[in-house]
Amino acid sequence: MRTARVAVEEVNLRLEAVARTLGAGPWRVFFTISLPLAARGLAAGALLAFARALGEFGATMMIAGYFVGDTATLSLGIYHLVQLGRDEEAFVLLGVSVLLAYGAVFAGEHLLRRTSRTL
Repeated sequence: MRTARVAVEEVNLRLEAVARTLGAGPWRVFFTISLPLAARGLAAGALLAFARALGEFGATMMIAGYFVGDTATLSLGIYHLVQLGRDEEAFVLLGVSVLLAYGAVFAGEHLLRRTSRTL
């Protein structure tokens, strides 16, 4: 959330004001000025939220439970495989989880670096 909030806060208010003085309505200003300028930061925030959600185990286990093919998530799949004693398969899923998390963080940081260079 913080990444997305910062991206929206860094949109130049003068550009929005100029668009309004030229007759653009609030929705047009949002979709043609604000959103494109904040898009990279919003994408980075979404990627970082995805990386964080990969590790969310407790809430998923308590609220949704684990039903194979219905509410299975990556973290619950790892837990289930460990409980069954299938550690090798659990390590494969763990590797996939780590790669997804690092990939999402790397992509988010890359988007943030590109955004800060353009400002």
